[in-house]
Amino acid sequence: MLSLMGTTAAFAQQAPAPYGALPTKHQLAWQDMEYYMFIHFGPNTFTDKEWGHGDEDPKIFNPKKLDARQWVRTAKAAGMKAIIITAKHHDGFCLWPSKFSTHTVRESAWKDGKGDVLKELSAACKEYGLKFGVYLSPWDRNHPDYGTPKYNDVFASTLNEVLSSYGPVFEQWFDGANGGDKKQPYDWKKFYTAVYKNQPQAVIFSDIGPGARWMGNERGVAGETNWSTLNTTGFGVGAEAPSTDVLNTGNENGEHWIPAEVDVSIRPGWFYSAATDDKVKSVEQLVSIYNTSIGRNSNLLLNVPVNRDGLIHPNDSTRLMEFKRVIDASFKTDLAKGKKVTASDLRGTSKQFSAQNLTDGNANTYWAAKDGVKSASLVIDLGKQTALNRILLQEYIALGQRVKSFSVEYWNGKDYEQIDKQTTIGYKRILSFPTVKTSKIRVKILEANACPVISAIQLYNAPEL
Repeated sequence: MLSLMGTTAAFAQQAPAPYGALPTKHQLAWQDMEYYMFIHFGPNTFTDKEWGHGDEDPKIFNPKKLDARQWVRTAKAAGMKAIIITAKHHDGFCLWPSKFSTHTVRESAWKDGKGDVLKELSAACKEYGLKFGVYLSPWDRNHPDYGTPKYNDVFASTLNEVLSSYGPVFEQWFDGANGGDKKQPYDWKKFYTAVYKNQPQAVIFSDIGPGARWMGNERGVAGETNWSTLNTTGFGVGAEAPSTDVLNTGNENGEHWIPAEVDVSIRPGWFYSAATDDKVKSVEQLVSIYNTSIGRNSNLLLNVPVNRDGLIHPNDSTRLMEFKRVIDASFKTDLAKGKKVTASDLRGTSKQFSAQNLTDGNANTYWAAKDGVKSASLVIDLGKQTALNRILLQEYIALGQRVKSFSVEYWNGKDYEQIDKQTTIGYKRILSFPTVKTSKIRVKILEANACPVISAIQLYNAPEL
């Protein structure tokens, strides 16, 4: 009996131990969202400025046709999962009637001061099943207390007010802007406490998180190497942040799980300007951004500014739909789904870690190698000559990010020929390449920091633009 139990135990395998810094359940849910809308909107929309000075007459804010449901319908039709709005930009103007400011929609001409943009947008998001997020700049070029010790309490109270009044908030967006002729020593600990007190599930975005990080540019390009881990000791938000190069790539074996979010605008600027109506990014540009954001282990926050009427301009919405059609067509049919996979290493005989989990269409199942194995090859047999030009790979990041380098090869009839060689995978990695016709694809994990744990390999033949 003891001998039989010992033999059974020899065949059983435990799941791989977690490796390194790990995502929280809220970060995992956030990463699954992938793509959502940023909306810059406020007095700058009416003054044609990117950064207002806080001395604008609030009466200029008067979007007479404002329709938050139009924004949300547009975002949903575009395939986006949420909207984050500039509830308060650097000029200090509040898109809700704040008790802690006299520079708000209450003082504006819109709806005779009776309006509340956040109320309308949060209700529309709830109606259409999108998540709601807010940007609140700690810089305030209007508030008289800015630049004094009192201001940190004012800003914390402002956060409390917003985050307790409009339902669930999936992301709180901060930047570190601290300019002008007055400097404010921000109390980030106090600010984060206010967020988590009201919205414990919220992912906090800033240069260094703690929930998600800026990836160092506003062009939509995450690093080809992109670790979801970051070292934050000795760094801060804004001027005290790590270099943009570090933010772009993260830190291998970084001390905290702080994945990257790519923020980029569909237009040259962040706020609406009629002068840029004919400068909306092309479908080709947006597809490139998709590949260098979502395709490089990042979420994509695409800014679509609202115009002076309070509506998304037709040029922007039309382009969003064109972009969605291309992405939908590119990833319509997974040519690897259900196909046979052979792995050079298996973690026992359990289906829980089978190579077939790579092509089952379920991101919650995975293949794993044995402990101590840090390189492996995976062959997908397509069964016949198949044209393809995209590969999508995913690590099972609930157990950490592990892969340092990998290559993709195709069978040319006589031998395997390399298509591409790259570094990190993370939550999602998408590689585009000239169309090949092949019956087999081989993915080689060249180097990993712990036994590789891969949840998906998908293959596509995307239409050429």
